[in-house]
Amino acid sequence: MRLLAIDTALAACAAAVCDTNGGIIASESELMARGHAEALMPMIARVMAKSGISFDQLDRIAVTVGPGSFTGLRVGVSAARGIALAARKPAVGVTTMTALAAPFLAEDDTMPVLVAIDARNDQGYMQAFSTGGHVLLPAQLGPLRTVAMLKLGPMRVIGSAAKRVAELLPADQVVASFDRPAPDIAWVAQIGSAGSADNPPKPLYIGTPSAKPPPASQLLRR
Repeated sequence: MRLLAIDTALAACAAAVCDTNGGIIASESELMARGHAEALMPMIARVMAKSGISFDQLDRIAVTVGPGSFTGLRVGVSAARGIALAARKPAVGVTTMTALAAPFLAEDDTMPVLVAIDARNDQGYMQAFSTGGHVLLPAQLGPLRTVAMLKLGPMRVIGSAAKRVAELLPADQVVASFDRPAPDIAWVAQIGSAGSADNPPKPLYIGTPSAKPPPASQLLRR
């Protein structure tokens, strides 16, 4: 299977063309807090050119759907759905939590992995996984300090808020912490190749987005 993977959900803009029989063919990734909308399409064009594969030769498009940046999610998902529509290929969504946890679970799934993503203002997105990717703690948004109430036993902490969360947990609960500002695009591709393509991807919002359009009533009065 050949697929294009896209990630703009967190603090990076990334794209890759992958062949499940041979791995990553071409990829680019750039850390950025903003500017995903301007960077993504030129990056996709470069990656596709380097791969030597045309859009109609792809089997599917995979994209991170969140949780993450309100604007970043819309950029990535809109691009993936647009390319899928134009190329007449299916698109699949991959959660940022799963993509961040996957390489650590693949290495050793006998010890839980807690994903902690910084959501600003001392808030964080958190989700915990154990053997076989089983969900120990459903994805949720809340104060980082609430992690101290978790009783998951010894675990690894992954994500952009990993260091802060590790400091809040008892020392005997943290085996290691890994600061990861964004998922590895290769894992987005790998998970996307196995995911269901029955429904078009859409942004996964947990909590209320900080950016909201004005009420319709205000628009009508202008």
